[in-house]
Amino acid sequence: MQVIFESRDTDAAQMREPSIEKVRFALRRLAALVQRAKVQFSDVNGPRGGVDKRCQVEITTDAVGTVVIASLASDWRTALDRSLGRAARVLKRSLQRRNKPSRNRSLALAVDP
Repeated sequence: MQVIFESRDTDAAQMREPSIEKVRFALRRLAALVQRAKVQFSDVNGPRGGVDKRCQVEITTDAVGTVVIASLASDWRTALDRSLGRAARVLKRSLQRRNKPSRNRSLALAVDP
């Protein structure tokens, strides 16, 4: 799994290594299916402060395509944790839906007289 980190903010750049480790840990069970995970940090309001730290996680797989999740928080770690948690849940649910056997109603109707 390739992990890409992007940020223009100098404070977020310090989160590079912890972010890569968290991504690998959060997606460890799905690592065989995930080709690439991209983490982007941005500061929405700039130096004004507030709940403005944005983390976007983009996960690319062959099985279900691309999953993109973004979250806002007051600090970088919280934004990353929220994004990763939600992205892992969405990816897991998408894989379960894809692997769920479909009922073939037309076959059942053809067999019954």
